[in-house]
Amino acid sequence: MRKKITLFLADDDEDDKKLFIESAKQIDKQIKIFTASDGQEALSILKDKRNPLPDYIFLDLRMPRISGKQCLEEIMKDKRLQHIPVFIYTTSREVMDSINLKENGAVHFISKPANPAEIYYILSAVLNEKWHAVKSH
Repeated sequence: MRKKITLFLADDDEDDKKLFIESAKQIDKQIKIFTASDGQEALSILKDKRNPLPDYIFLDLRMPRISGKQCLEEIMKDKRLQHIPVFIYTTSREVMDSINLKENGAVHFISKPANPAEIYYILSAVLNEKWHAVKSH
C-alpha cells in the first residue's frame, strides 16, 4: 500500500489553488493538501510544530507579504523543513528565476500550465519521482 502523501501549496490565486487541489485528488483521493494564501501564512503554518510536515512544498513565486523566493530562503534555513522538496509553481517563465531558485534550494521550477488538464500530468510526474531537497550552502 502506498504511503499517504501530504502536499503544501502556497498561492495567492484561489482559482489556481482550486485547480491544483482538484488535480491532486484525481491522482489519489487520499492525498492531504494544506494551503496558504501568501508566504507569511505559509511560514507560520510550516514552522508550527503542531502541524504535520508535508512530503512536498509548492510555492508560487509572486505572493503578497512574503514572496515565494523569500519563503524558500526561510525554509532552507530551518533544520526541520530544509529536507522537504520545494517546487516553485508559478506563472513566471524567466530562466534566470529558475536558475536562481534552484541555486537557493528549490528542486524544480514548474511554470503553471495554461491548460488546467496539464496540472494533473505535472503532479503525476512529481509524485512518481524520488526528489531530494537541496541543502543551501
